[in-house]
Amino acid sequence: MSRPSGRLPDQLRVLQFTPGIAPHATGSVLIATGNTRVICSAMIEEGVPRWMKEQQVTGGWITAEYSMLPYSTTPRKQRDSTRGKIDGRSVEIQRLIGRSLRAAVDLEALGPRTIWIDCDVLQADGGTRTASVTGGCVAAGLAFQTLVKSKKLARLPIKSLVAAVSVGMCNGAPVLDLDYLEDRDASVDLNVVLTEDGQFVEVQGSGEEATFSQGEFSAMIELAKKGGAELIEAQRKILAGSLSA
Repeated sequence: MSRPSGRLPDQLRVLQFTPGIAPHATGSVLIATGNTRVICSAMIEEGVPRWMKEQQVTGGWITAEYSMLPYSTTPRKQRDSTRGKIDGRSVEIQRLIGRSLRAAVDLEALGPRTIWIDCDVLQADGGTRTASVTGGCVAAGLAFQTLVKSKKLARLPIKSLVAAVSVGMCNGAPVLDLDYLEDRDASVDLNVVLTEDGQFVEVQGSGEEATFSQGEFSAMIELAKKGGAELIEAQRKILAGSLSA
């Protein structure tokens, strides 16, 4: 099958992490996957949300904010602040990022702290939510390293790295890591969040005026597992490099 990018069906887009992109954040990274680029930052706030105190929930908390900058798409995307409200898609994505990272982190070991994960899309060419999860995990890992170095944490509280990737059915065939053209035309689109030991955190998917068989679903999941493992290996390298720096 021929893809617009010329990639093989099981091939990820070119992936690059640039750590330290936001100097005032506790941890940050620019994730570039093909032509999609997202700045992911993690900032630590001492204390937890009031509802945790009221309900006597111990440990820390992780929450996320996601936005697409006006120049990330064509035509220009209006800022949420100008519209006066956050659009439903952004709310959905930031909840996904928060859920994914809370599954990756030992919140008890984090202690009574809140980690804010901010994901700002500089350029969108499909897969911004999956890039935000993958990059957000790296930003959190870098922030945890900073806390350990400053002796605010005794150890890294990461239980497992997590990464997210899209898969879909395009022209009747399963493909990995959809860019915008493929995402637009796909008959089925899945977003899969996985841990480094191959466990699933979340699977989001639907047919676009189409259905899919159990066999097609299984084929897409296998592609997602392959792509997720490759993304997590890249995360490991970035985080290991930061520790040795």
